Amino acid sequence: MFTIGEFSRVTGLTVKTLRFYHEEGLLAPTSVDDQTGYRYYDGSLVELARTIAFLKGLDFSLAEIKGLLAKAADNSELTAALMRQRQVIDDRIRQLKQARQSLDDFLNAQREGKRLMTQPTFQCEEKTLSALKIAAVRMKAPYKDCRQGFCKISKAFWNQIAGPALLLVYDMDYQEIANYETCMPVKGGQSRDGIEVRDLPAGRCISLLHKGPYEQLSHSYQKALAYAKEKGFMLISPCREVYLKGPGMIFKGNPKNYLTEIQLMIEG
Repeated sequence: MFTIGEFSRVTGLTVKTLRFYHEEGLLAPTSVDDQTGYRYYDGSLVELARTIAFLKGLDFSLAEIKGLLAKAADNSELTAALMRQRQVIDDRIRQLKQARQSLDDFLNAQREGKRLMTQPTFQCEEKTLSALKIAAVRMKAPYKDCRQGFCKISKAFWNQIAGPALLLVYDMDYQEIANYETCMPVKGGQSRDGIEVRDLPAGRCISLLHKGPYEQLSHSYQKALAYAKEKGFMLISPCREVYLKGPGMIFKGNPKNYLTEIQLMIEG
């Protein structure tokens, strides 16, 4: 018979843990001295204690361990539970790998964003935009769904398109379900099939060229909005994004080479 201290050393479980497992009915000592309250453990309990420690290390709850041990006579039940736990661990590994990749992407975007904010090539400028005839599809959807609108216009007005695609963004703040219009300049044509043909009025804007992935547009918006505040301009909706160079209908191309013009419309 081992004392609780000796049993602790043999099994790698602390005395405090052994007492707790006893109170929880998970691992009872072989005997308890009525006079002193000392706990004694038979050598046959060593393997059971090690099994409990192993299962706890796999993040099984005490209730789950107790249930498994109650069915210990059926080895297949224990094996099945361990296989399920193995799957949980595999899933967690995949999630952690995805989290690590997302973190790497975020850090790379932060570094690229700082470069964009300081690069001397593209600076804010004020310009006057001429009126423009457009074919437009109004959408309330995530920004990533805008491709559907552009495809719809391209199919219907393929022989009338007269310039790069643009987005009219009506939200003044960021929205996951955004309110925008996908547009393409056209030489003519009539509204049809949910596509509106109309004249986009002339106006003044703050213009800033953004080179790089669309995921980093927020850095250029920060720069353009700071310029607007510095000049005291009042912004009006919708702002415009003109896609001077981006993914084609078939080939995605290199996002680092995408060129987008942000146009923040201003009063006056």
